[in-house]
Amino acid sequence: MEEATPSIPVDRRRAERRKAPRDRLPRFTKVAYSLGTAVDMWGLWLYPAVAFAVFNLYLGVQPWLVGLALTLIRVWDAFADPVMGWLSDNLRSKWGRRRPFILIAGILSGLCLPVLFLVSPGWADIKFLGVSAVFWYMLLSTMIYMPIVSAFTVPYYSLGAEMSPDYEERTSIMSYRSIAQKISELGNFYALRFTNLAWFLVPGTAQKNTLHGMQVYTCILGVVMAIFAVIIFFRVKERYYEKVVVKITRKISVLSGLGETLRCKPFRQMMVMGGAFTLGTSMVGALGYYATVFYVSGGDKIIGDNWQFWMGVAFMLGGVIGIPLHANLSHKIGKREAAVLACLIGICGYGGSWFLYTPAIKWLQTIASGLMGMAAASLWMLHSSIGADIIDYDELNGGVRREGSFTACASYILKLGNSFGYYISGLILTWSGFTWKLKEQTPQTIFWIRASLAFLPIVGLIIAIIFVLRVQLTREKSEDIRDSLEERRGTV
Repeated sequence: MEEATPSIPVDRRRAERRKAPRDRLPRFTKVAYSLGTAVDMWGLWLYPAVAFAVFNLYLGVQPWLVGLALTLIRVWDAFADPVMGWLSDNLRSKWGRRRPFILIAGILSGLCLPVLFLVSPGWADIKFLGVSAVFWYMLLSTMIYMPIVSAFTVPYYSLGAEMSPDYEERTSIMSYRSIAQKISELGNFYALRFTNLAWFLVPGTAQKNTLHGMQVYTCILGVVMAIFAVIIFFRVKERYYEKVVVKITRKISVLSGLGETLRCKPFRQMMVMGGAFTLGTSMVGALGYYATVFYVSGGDKIIGDNWQFWMGVAFMLGGVIGIPLHANLSHKIGKREAAVLACLIGICGYGGSWFLYTPAIKWLQTIASGLMGMAAASLWMLHSSIGADIIDYDELNGGVRREGSFTACASYILKLGNSFGYYISGLILTWSGFTWKLKEQTPQTIFWIRASLAFLPIVGLIIAIIFVLRVQLTREKSEDIRDSLEERRGTV
């Protein structure tokens, strides 16, 4: 049973606290922390962003097998997250409980990133258990790599919830992180355009060596990832560690930690919201690329890859504009209401793709991408900010801080949604009759790709709106919780 949150009247101390500088972090600290989103974006999301282009369009692996591989990878990754959350929640060291993971796993994630693409084109024709050897390499390499990335991402996102106890400052921290995420996400969109460089064109043909281009590209990104991990380790501190965490000697088990986390009602509501959005949008994530290449660009992959980059620029700009806009709105109307507005913008973006993805005026598709980026960035920024308030709610009722368990469980739900979304993408491509060897696809294939892209995400966004409105952690209630916690264990 969950305990009711005690009601504490607003007093002068609360009004003074809102103006106090002690809860505000230096801008450089927030910038340094936000660098970690690059490790997350390139370590976790670069691979699915280019998987269909590399393994289906270049190496010829069937799209449903690529989708299945991405699904199994995410399921495995989701099981690794709770273990990493448990390990970081229980670690006690002179460097804290999150930063050692961030340093070691961040460096390893960068150095090992190119391994994901160290496959030989000749393996595409080799069958093992009736399936291409490339498929098995996808599974093996990523199942080794993904737990390494999880060892970075779970402590990293847990650290974000610990950086300030202030209701408003948490939104500011997540705003910095979300903007940095949009910038680093541009690296995922640029990946295929990088493979268009003259270095990777096959002499005497108009074809490109996509695989070799990705091998070089991931080497560059990997070095940057390692450098960012070192910066975070030295520049970001763990605020709760000395005053709260070290006093707790009782170990939190994996199963009990997840059980207590899932018993938190506001958390369950936010997970349904995030899961619905993730499943609905990732379900058609790959289809946007196919719509750009085979509908808007008429099957020309080089032109399509170039437009995919500009789609990424629009997606980033939409996020950069939307994040401060929704952060300001959350201060005025509340985090939940701002999240609803973000979902409505997403509905306009995905629904509008039916009209804006057109070969007649190719640049119109960037408008749809910008609206999608604005919705996604704003929603995840608010999702993380509300998540930090939920962790306070849980500490009040449970007596311990379990950021790692919450982060791991949230990651599990979201990655599970992503994994099923990628699998459905592959099924839609196969069911629609898509053939990778054809430059021009049939009208029926194009229709189902466009229809799925336009309408399936809307269902997820409507569900997200319904459940985010069920979360009752308003600004006033969150401040009541903070007052109760500080009376119990002091300020941090």
